[in-house]
This record gives sequence, C-alpha cells and structure tokens, in this order.
Amino acid sequence: MHADNAKLKIVIIGAGIGGLSAAYCLRKYGFDVHVYERAKELGEFGAGLQIGPNSVKVFRAIGLEDELRNCTFEPHTQLSIHGVDGTMRFCDPMKGAIEDKYGAPYLMAFRPDLHRLFCDRIPAYRIHLDKECIGVDSVDDSATVKFSDGETIRADIVIAADGIKSAIRKQCFGADKPEFTEMIAWRAIVPASAVPRTVGPNNEVKIDQNDYFGWIGWNGHVVCYPIGDGSRVNIFAGHHSTDWMEESWSIPSNADEMISAYTGWNSSMLKMFEHVTHCYKWGIFDRTPRLEWRLNTVLLLGDAAHPTMPTLAQGANMAIEDGYTIARCLDKYRDNPKTGLAEFVRLRQPRTARITLQARQQFKNNLLRPPPPTIPRDWIFSFDPTAGF
Repeated sequence: MHADNAKLKIVIIGAGIGGLSAAYCLRKYGFDVHVYERAKELGEFGAGLQIGPNSVKVFRAIGLEDELRNCTFEPHTQLSIHGVDGTMRFCDPMKGAIEDKYGAPYLMAFRPDLHRLFCDRIPAYRIHLDKECIGVDSVDDSATVKFSDGETIRADIVIAADGIKSAIRKQCFGADKPEFTEMIAWRAIVPASAVPRTVGPNNEVKIDQNDYFGWIGWNGHVVCYPIGDGSRVNIFAGHHSTDWMEESWSIPSNADEMISAYTGWNSSMLKMFEHVTHCYKWGIFDRTPRLEWRLNTVLLLGDAAHPTMPTLAQGANMAIEDGYTIARCLDKYRDNPKTGLAEFVRLRQPRTARITLQARQQFKNNLLRPPPPTIPRDWIFSFDPTAGF
C-alpha cells in the first residue's frame, strides 16, 4: 500500500453493496475516498443475498472473512424439487463440500447485514447522504460531479456505482435498451419454522431448514435459503407473466398474490407462502453486455456497468469483485490513474459479460420442460479475483 495514494481524490456515486465495497477496498489501499448517496438514510433493501466462493475470497483478502462468516449462513445441502408433485430432482452437499472444491464456502446473507458490515468500517464523514447526482463532466485528468442541491465537487476519479438505472451511464454512454423477459419475481422472508419438513406424493423428500432448496415448474421457479443465524428463510419466486413489467425492487405485493401465481404447484410450498407477511415484486429485464465502461476519468462499476439477470445470483458478487479489482488496479498504476481505469475494464469486462450471457441462457433453460441440468458454474466459483496483482 502506498501513502501517496491519498493524493488521488476519488468520488463514488452510490452507497449500495458495490459502492461501499469499492470504498472500503480503496481506503485499504490508502486512497482519499468519499461516497455520495441520494437516499436520506443509509440502508439497504431487505432481502437475501448469495455470496459465492469467488467473492468470499475478496473478503478474505481484505481481512473481513471472519466478520462475513459471523453474519451469514452456510447451507448444509442443495435440494431441487419438482414444482407440482414435490418429487426430488437432485440433492447435493454444500457445507464443507463447496469450500473443499473451490477454496471458499458458499454463504447466504441478509442484504442489510452485508451493507452494515461495510458501513461500520467506513468513517461516517466519508459518506454523504441526501446527495442526488444529476450529472458529471469529465475533461482530461479530472471530473466534476453536479448534485441536485446545486453543489459541485471536483475529483480525480468518479466511480458510478448508482445501480441498474444509472444516471451517469445514461449521460455518458446513452440510454440502454432493456428487454422485459416476461418474468416477474417476488422477494420475501419467512421464519424457518414455516419450511415444510417433507414433500412429495408419499412425503418421501425431506427438507431441513438449514438447506438451500427450491421448486421448479412449468411457469417459474422458487429458491429458498436460510439467512443470518438461520432463523429466517429468504424466498425468491420467479413467475412467467406478460402482464406487469416495471423494473423495481420496491413494489409492494402480498402473500395472496404470490399464492395465486403458483396455483397448482406443490401444496407444501404454497402453505409456506401463507407465512409471508411482507413481500415485494419486480419485473426482470435483460440487457446486452456493454463494452464502454469508462469516459476519461469516469468509471462505471457494479450494476451500472454490467446489469445482469438474477438467475446465477452473481450480481452482488460481481460488484464485490469489481470493488477489489478497481482498488488493486489504481494502486498498481498509481502514477497513471487512467491506465489503472483501463486495466480495470480489460480485466472485468470479459468475465462479467460471460456471466451476463450465461445468466440469460440459464433463464431460458429454466423455462424448458423438463428443464435441462444446471449450466456448470465451476468457472465462476473457482475464480480468484485477488490473484494476479
């Protein structure tokens, strides 16, 4: 780490998982970093989050693996169930087995817990709330950020971590053209006690509340996993529909709407849905991977750079990989920041594009009946983002 990194002023727009992981990693390498968030309060939308072995390796490298394990859950088994009759599709070990194979575990997090893990380690004066970015100008070796309250701030580098509807991406590179996939999804959390203990025609399939389990059927799929201390289970429920297409995580829904969408599915799953007290729905959109992530000293990161469908559960993982990689690239090329930004794009664009396209293919496969085997993900999980610097 280099003391002269502090001379380089970096502004990050967005205090989500991507923005805060980048801020933490950049500070680890001595950079002068400030984060600007449009929300008036610091927090994160409450839902489950899967942390793959690839991003666990980042937490290990930045000294937060123990803290990560303390606030996440490692499922014992992965269990896939047919959506209608409740018979088993496959059952694979997870706890210990994935770490043995890929060098790190597969963990399940409550998104606010992960958000807090980073927030608690970044000084409060470095995070500025109620600051909506409305534009950025980049000329030569600096950039100027403009906010809705009239303030402008100059920085050597601006990192846009402002999400799937990034205003900076739109300004710098033009509006994208997301395509509605005719899939909507619900996110909900139920107590672990709501998990059915047995399913199937003769109750022959046993589910443990410590499992990562789910159903796949003719018009969707449902994925469930324990989060935090294991006392709660996160539900992701995807459903084919042409009726609704708003791309938002925060549209309120309810258990009745979820249950209605899965009429005819396994009765044990529907009984679990009856325990849902709060849930949200959104439309799932697909985007073609983009090549342009950088304009002079303005850089896109996370969902702002490479939004992807949730079928591989890699969106947050890619943002965490990004956060570590940008810190290492700028540290490596501290005398020429533009080279560091270009190196970041060179390293990250091919991997994230491949994941985006594989997520698209997995989505299509999920709609086939019967669904083909899951696309191999060894190349995703075995990757070490911390190697090669």
